Amino acid sequence: MRVIVQRVSEASVSVDHQVVGSIQQGFLILLGIGTDDTEADADWLLQKIVGLRIFNDTEGVMNRSLIDVDGEVLLISQFTLMAATKKGNRPSYIKAARPEQALLLYEYCIDKLEHLLGQKIASGIFGADMKVHLINDGPVTIPIDSKNRE
Repeated sequence: MRVIVQRVSEASVSVDHQVVGSIQQGFLILLGIGTDDTEADADWLLQKIVGLRIFNDTEGVMNRSLIDVDGEVLLISQFTLMAATKKGNRPSYIKAARPEQALLLYEYCIDKLEHLLGQKIASGIFGADMKVHLINDGPVTIPIDSKNRE
């Protein structure tokens, strides 16, 4: 699993010109699910995300987590994060999970994040053509891959 975590002051996602999810301060998380990803990958990744200390403390140092600031989450499924770009100019998505597998893990991630945070999270619509709007705070953008744990 690969994610891009963006610290935002606000973010929203629209489908067919209708906002389907929005947050204020927190994380916009773009989630890519690969063919060999499991719930164990999700568990490790989500624990890492919830514990990320990338919000400023009173001294202006990135030392506070999402929980510390009572932040919100907007989770968006994005298979293009699994793109292979080694050969040619057209990305290959062969490492991206098939929709039926990816949807199950995406829903698992939503449930798990809600449990870890003790609050509902916002999300996009799996497989839809989405328009994402955000104000990246910092900017702070962190990529994390569950296959690179060491």
